Amino acid sequence: MTGQAIAPPPLTAGDALFLDFDGTLAGLQDDPDTVFLAPGMDLVLEAVGDRLDGALAILSGRDAGDLARRVPGGLWRVGNHGLIPLAPDQQAPDTRASAPDAVRGTIEKISAMFHGTRVETKGPVLALHYRQAPDAADDLAVALAEAGLSGAGYRIQHGKFVFEAKPQDANKGHALARMMHEAPFAGRRPVMIGDDTTDEDAFRAANRLDGLTVKVGAGDTVARHRLENVDAVHAYLKELADT
Repeated sequence: MTGQAIAPPPLTAGDALFLDFDGTLAGLQDDPDTVFLAPGMDLVLEAVGDRLDGALAILSGRDAGDLARRVPGGLWRVGNHGLIPLAPDQQAPDTRASAPDAVRGTIEKISAMFHGTRVETKGPVLALHYRQAPDAADDLAVALAEAGLSGAGYRIQHGKFVFEAKPQDANKGHALARMMHEAPFAGRRPVMIGDDTTDEDAFRAANRLDGLTVKVGAGDTVARHRLENVDAVHAYLKELADT
């Protein structure tokens, strides 16, 4: 979808809501460790979760343990691009699967070639951040495409100032579709709200289920509706929280 934004209809108590975190619930920062919910948004999310009878999940590329420190523990939290779901009040596992040594070595070697980049480990997912080296995007894309990681069962996905090396099954769309078969999400209309390319898989999954999809910010998308920014997301959620 391009062109004029189409505002989404109001959320209803019969929806199943999936929310990205960075760039959707919280504004992007140069240092992702500094990103937290705005004051009071934890209460809004809890209120929305209550209105939806628990059918609210934060669906993020962040590591599940990291995500769990930033959102209310009484919600569903799904980290690592869908690989690690945490039910309400469930603790993140102490151990994670890890990327194969060959994949890690390749990503770290490419990062070392470009000053200002860094590698973040999120279980089996490796994120190559280049926010401090924005002009390196094209060269990084070429280097990663030539790395041949598909033979190791990995794919590269480009997000906002980040390239992520992910196992094939690390996919927000797969996670959303799987959760829509389970309580408390089953039988509801799926609603996905996100801002980045990693959310497009979840938009496609929700569209296939006749759901509501909302892109935050500018850019091409398969989502059918759009909200301007994080503040607009907050206002949209508060409408249901206050009813």
